[in-house]
Formats: sequence, C-alpha cells, structure tokens
Amino acid sequence: MQTLENGSTEISLPVTNTEDAPQSSYDLVRFNAMQHGILSRYTVLSHENAGEYQVLLSALLEEHQPAGMTEVHLVEELAGIIWRKRRVLQAEGANINQGLKGAAKNAESVVPSAAPFETGLTGKNTDLRDLVGMTPEEITESQRDTRHDLDATQKAAAILRRGGANAYDKALRALLPDSREWWQDYVDEEEYTATAEGLADFIREHIEPICIGMEKEARHHEAIKAQTLGEGLQVHRLEKLTRYETHLDRKFERTLAMILKLKELRSRG
Repeated sequence: MQTLENGSTEISLPVTNTEDAPQSSYDLVRFNAMQHGILSRYTVLSHENAGEYQVLLSALLEEHQPAGMTEVHLVEELAGIIWRKRRVLQAEGANINQGLKGAAKNAESVVPSAAPFETGLTGKNTDLRDLVGMTPEEITESQRDTRHDLDATQKAAAILRRGGANAYDKALRALLPDSREWWQDYVDEEEYTATAEGLADFIREHIEPICIGMEKEARHHEAIKAQTLGEGLQVHRLEKLTRYETHLDRKFERTLAMILKLKELRSRG
C-alpha cells in the first residue's frame, strides 16, 4: 500500500496490481501530487481524532480503488462528507441535551402541561431528572406507594369528619409514619394544636394536597416524561442542522455517482 501524508497521520492508498498489467510511468507517479493530502489535512479539525478519519478514508480508498488524481479527489470528498455528517449528529445531540437541561429546570411548567386537564399537578419540588430516569420497577413502586399514602391520608381525614370518641387518636394511627412525624414537628413548633380540629386542618392544608400531587405525578409518569423529552427536543433549533444534513446527503450521492461513472468509463477503455 502507498500512503498519503495527512498531518501526523498516514493514509493508505491501493497499489496497482503489477502482475495483471505492465506498470506505466503514470502508475508510478499518479499519487505524487497527493502526497500531502490536499483535502484531508483541512478536513480534520485540531480537536478531532485524526486517527478515526484516517481509518474512514483508508476504508473508502480500499473500497473504491481510485485510479488517478480525479478519483482520489472524489474519494477524499466522500470521506469529508461522511466526517461532516458525523459533526451534524454531534451538534444535534448537543442541542437536544441543552434543551433537555432547560426543560428539567422548568418542572412547574412541564408537569402541568403533561396533563393539562388534570388539577393538582403543580410540579413544585419535582426533580424531572430523577423522574425521567426511573426504571419500570421504580415507576410501579412509586405509583403503589403514593396511592397508599393518599389512601391513608384520606382515611384519617374521614375519621376526623365522622368525629366521635378517640377520633384524634384513630386518625393519627391511620396516617403513615412520615406524616405523623411531620405533624408532630408542627405541633412542637406550636403551629397547630394537638386536637382533632388541628389535625384536620393540617391534613387539609398540607398532607392531602401533597399526597394528591405525588399520586397524580406517579400516575401520569409516562405523560410527564414524554412532555419533558418533547420540550427538550426543541425541533425548531434542529431545522438548520437538518437542512445541512440533507445538503450533505445530496452531495454524497452526486460524488459517489461521479466515482462510479469514472470507474465504468475506465472499465470500457
């Protein structure tokens, strides 16, 4: 194999099969003008991996077996187009990630938008990064736990509404441990009195709204995840990249067609 210098890399070139045909002076010097890689050395940017580009170009040269400067140029053109498409995909991923980052910070807008006709979905104190990354098992567990918490809270509220002897103690026992601890903190800080009326107010003003919101978030998990990813995509920001990718595709098709046409003409000669 001959080689093309490309900065600090070497690009392999096919060698003419001297056993099948006599070697002409043109065969011996046909790649000399390309010894510095006229296109290649400008294609790979300083922060990109020249070795990866070398592998790509070498594979294309091996595949198309160019004969003469024109065909070598066209094969290099193919490599450059593919390399630029790689950049398009990197730019697309970066744009999407940036959009997702912004959407994840805006839970109080994203969560209510996911189920616009559902009341009680506020997105307050919701970490969308955790929500989007949940496994199916974690989603099922969250839905079960939040439903259980809401049922316990509503049971305690119903006991207090019915009243009767020991209603306060019965309602307190109906609550889950975390809710009881939360209640005790408020009582200790004298924000509520440890009575049936005080507990009823606490459940109505604090526990129940939170439980309802958490249960609905868990139930609408897939819709919230889809809303987050959808808002993060920001398709309008990808439009220019899509047009550029289409341009590269057409350029690739034209260049490949030219290579194949030249090889066809050469085979006829």
